[in-house]
Amino acid sequence: MVMSKFEEISPADFFYRNRDIAGFSNPARALYSTIRELVENSLDACESIGVLPDIYISLRHVKGPVDGTAVYRVKILDNGSGIPGSKIPLAFGKVLYGSKYRLKQTRGTFGLGGTMAILYGQITTNKAVRVVSSTGGASMYEYELTIDIRRNRPRVIRRRVHKNPNGWRGTLVEFYTEGDYFRSSFRIVEYLKQTAMVNPYAEIVFADPRGRLYVFERCVYEMPPPPKETLPHPYGVDVETIQRLIAHTETKTLLDFMTKHFHRVGKAIASKFLEAAGLNPKLNPKRLGREDVVKLVHHMKSFKGFLPPDASCLSPLGEELLKAGIEKELKPEFVAVTQRKPSSYSGYPFIVEVGIAYGGGITKPGITLYRFSNKIPLLYDEASDVSWKVVNQMIDWSRYKVNLNVDPVAVIVHICSTRIPYKTVGKEFIADRPEIEREVLNGVRTVARRLMLHLSRKKRIQREKKRLEVFGKYLDKLALFSTKLSGRRKPPDLKPLLVKIAKIDLAEVEGESEAEKRAILEESPVVEVKPYEKA
Repeated sequence: MVMSKFEEISPADFFYRNRDIAGFSNPARALYSTIRELVENSLDACESIGVLPDIYISLRHVKGPVDGTAVYRVKILDNGSGIPGSKIPLAFGKVLYGSKYRLKQTRGTFGLGGTMAILYGQITTNKAVRVVSSTGGASMYEYELTIDIRRNRPRVIRRRVHKNPNGWRGTLVEFYTEGDYFRSSFRIVEYLKQTAMVNPYAEIVFADPRGRLYVFERCVYEMPPPPKETLPHPYGVDVETIQRLIAHTETKTLLDFMTKHFHRVGKAIASKFLEAAGLNPKLNPKRLGREDVVKLVHHMKSFKGFLPPDASCLSPLGEELLKAGIEKELKPEFVAVTQRKPSSYSGYPFIVEVGIAYGGGITKPGITLYRFSNKIPLLYDEASDVSWKVVNQMIDWSRYKVNLNVDPVAVIVHICSTRIPYKTVGKEFIADRPEIEREVLNGVRTVARRLMLHLSRKKRIQREKKRLEVFGKYLDKLALFSTKLSGRRKPPDLKPLLVKIAKIDLAEVEGESEAEKRAILEESPVVEVKPYEKA
């Protein structure tokens, strides 16, 4: 009998062996994921201190074929919070180390992406990463380092400290990686375009290997309120969470334990819960046994008296900013947006924002879906996403007067939450949780009804144009003929009659507000009648 050999591997070694699950499955996808992860880190760094993001990305071809897998130099610079000098090696040289493990909305979820991009660059080019950062103090810190994959820790090659006389604040990251820009260029540019759409307050500049400069200018100068860190909600905890809280708590009673460590749990609610669970409010939580902890969690899941989580830990874009971003990037003829009220799944709060755009710069017939989560675009695996299911399987667009063979429509869905239910580590598609599915469906229906009003108005105006063209063509002849029959010398003035004809019968317009009805009148065309010339 052959004995199996047991061994332990580090997190860095695990993702080195299984980099496909993090979005680094091939050179094209890896280059896209590299740009994506670094941009998201920069946006988070800027928003954490409330400054308008200025992000510069450079991708330069170093060696290899330009139409295949080659080596590229990646460089990204931001004006974010910066990183303290002592934290730089761990932040960039240790997998699953970061600042995103708190319970509030962030773009990152696993604390993995930026380090994974550096790890992929290291294993494909065997070159170190260079990081320069400052928090705005008197010094700037520069590191060159690699990742010790087997031990999951940084290996510092060089460390320098520079003076910072101008008080620069931000981070610069530069390293080499293997990629295929020929096959990933469309995805990268589209990702940056959609990032600019859902972050209209950001300025993003991208210099690509072909010498092209893409500038995505900000169109607004206000940012949504930053999210606040929150406590876990009783509906979202498990046995491990409770045991960790008990191990670190300084409270002496279960009553204080419940009120201090859980979201929206006051003394009154805590007392009712402990009474329903059959637990002594004065019991020291550290004296709970294994079965007591299981009992506590079970009753937390079933107790109906807890308040739902609030949305203070979320930072939705807001209707005005979402509309501004859509108008800037898509340049449509019509836009409608809505923000759903906060909801929750499994104790995690979330907000769904939906927009719909029609015509103008949107030329492709049918529905084009733009998916976002926590202000980041989702470009891959669209058919596996809950939004795709709603838009393509649960909505009958003919009910909203949309002809999928003719009408160019874009649907924008943004979901923000403290925990987005991604199906994979690569963060490309969202699971179809019933609560999220319901909110997306209701949001799409709301904006689709507004689009239906616009399309109805547009068709009426087109119908009026055709009708007035007929009147404009023949009315002058009828007027001249009638003048001769009546024996009058001067034909009647036709302008008042045409204005009267141009008015649409508002009584036939159902379900529209007075402002919308007035808008229809204002959009009604006025056709000039050409004077009839005698033969």
